[in-house]
Amino acid sequence: MSTPSAPNDDSASYVKAQTNGGSDPWTAQGTHATQRLLEVAEVDAPDDVLQALKQKRVTVRRRLMLFDGVPVELTDSYYPLTVASGTALAEERKVRGGAPTLLAELGYVAHEVTEDVCARPVTPAEATALDLPERSTALVLLRVTRDREGRPFEVSRMVMRPEGRHLRYNWLVD
Repeated sequence: MSTPSAPNDDSASYVKAQTNGGSDPWTAQGTHATQRLLEVAEVDAPDDVLQALKQKRVTVRRRLMLFDGVPVELTDSYYPLTVASGTALAEERKVRGGAPTLLAELGYVAHEVTEDVCARPVTPAEATALDLPERSTALVLLRVTRDREGRPFEVSRMVMRPEGRHLRYNWLVD
């Protein structure tokens, strides 16, 4: 399998609401970037999500991201039930404009974002989904998004093929 071209890895674009009916940042990259919604469910929060959201039960949206038809990333986004219940986040369908746009409409605007990136071996399920050899290494990015009051309202875990990835960060320091 050939190495896919690097998709947009500028994290800021993935936490901002889209304006004027724009598509989500992944899809906005053009016909090369597609995604498959794998599951939307109410689940017990994994430990890292529980630690961030302080909620035992959460809504998860699981997606497989593809670039040029190649699976490049598994993305699980978790939301407190108080945020997701009764909204499109809890429905098994794409969210028009992406989750950050809907979240902003609901009053949850990203103010502070923490990202933790590590490399680790893939699990057998991840190897299968990402079409990788079982002993491969993946990049794992855990993103916690908080509002202006410091309340976390979204935690996303991305398990990514490492090749073709370039994570880009831009910091303003007072």
